[in-house]
Amino acid sequence: MRKEFLQTEGHLNPLAEKILDGTSECSAADVNIQTLLPFLFPLSQHLACTLMKYLVTGTAGFIGSHVAKRLLQRGDTVVGVDNFNSYYDPQQKRSNLKVLEKHEAFEIAVADIRDRHGMQALFQEHSFDAVVHLAAMAGVRNSIVQPAVYFDVNFNGTQTLLELSRVHDVTQFVMASTSSAYGGTRTIPFVESDPCVAPLQPYATSKRAAELMGRTYHEQYGINFTSVRFFTVYGPSGRPDMMPFLLADSILNERQVPLYEGDFKRDWTFVDDIVSGVVSATDRPLGFEIINLGRGAPESLSHFIKIMESVAGEKANLVGQPAPSTEMLTTFADTTKAKRLLDFDPQVALAEGVERFWNWFVSRQFEMEKTSCKNVVAPPHVTWQAGVAADVTTP
Repeated sequence: MRKEFLQTEGHLNPLAEKILDGTSECSAADVNIQTLLPFLFPLSQHLACTLMKYLVTGTAGFIGSHVAKRLLQRGDTVVGVDNFNSYYDPQQKRSNLKVLEKHEAFEIAVADIRDRHGMQALFQEHSFDAVVHLAAMAGVRNSIVQPAVYFDVNFNGTQTLLELSRVHDVTQFVMASTSSAYGGTRTIPFVESDPCVAPLQPYATSKRAAELMGRTYHEQYGINFTSVRFFTVYGPSGRPDMMPFLLADSILNERQVPLYEGDFKRDWTFVDDIVSGVVSATDRPLGFEIINLGRGAPESLSHFIKIMESVAGEKANLVGQPAPSTEMLTTFADTTKAKRLLDFDPQVALAEGVERFWNWFVSRQFEMEKTSCKNVVAPPHVTWQAGVAADVTTP
């Protein structure tokens, strides 16, 4: 346990001092972190006056670019990694980097997290304080078609990063996971104690397997591993294969979009709130934890559509079709643990978030037309569907 994390206004907390001096009946290794944390100077406050260096994977993606931006804004250094794959138009990812590249404390490495030699060189060049692992092979339905790729990236890639963290003494590791891990559970709302033994697609299975690998690295090597499970993230820079983007595209460009039939509900969570949860997890060494990040207030897909149509003043061109077996009927985050451990408190209501997303989408369209760019199109293996994936992690 690092001594500086146990300080209050520059002095050791009495309980922490006893533990470190060996005069307490319990050792630092034996103290339950939830018991100890209330006595410690919050790590987030400690870090506020300490410049940190983070490895952020998937930096050019939707959530990764937002997380990197928040860390840079508070004065930290960010080394980003992205392989700019073609799951969706890499040009959108390059656009996401523009605001990050204005910061002197940011650099981007074009690399694949599965490349052990390339990642090893990055760890050797930099002394990271923490890894924020947001890179993934995304897309719930596409994982049915290419399961091997999903396990290679999401499991093997994560193991590569964990092993390099072990070798280079990086003891803080935060990984983006998914509400899809809950699969066919009958426990509503979704709670982290659920064993998650019935995922519905390879994507969710690959993420659940990565969580278990994280537990092993915590138990055997002492790495603090926090898995944050995202619930239906939306907002500016959103992926073009996700429903909010497809819906806005249908309204603005009059494209026809298939809509899954059924009473689907999603725990829509605005990206800024997700970022707050990720950064808070990065600031707190919690041992091993799995934590839901969602609003905890599911809304129907039909209600989401009505809000966007109201904001836009136009109707979407939607065509019903049967839902595939990969779709969860409802996602609903129990956020009790997130509130307790991360002070997680989502601030953006659905109506506000949809309006902010719509304004970004319209602005993006204007810029593309001004520069004579083509619209982002789906890659060949992605079906344009308005059914809602239960998560948004991003490569």
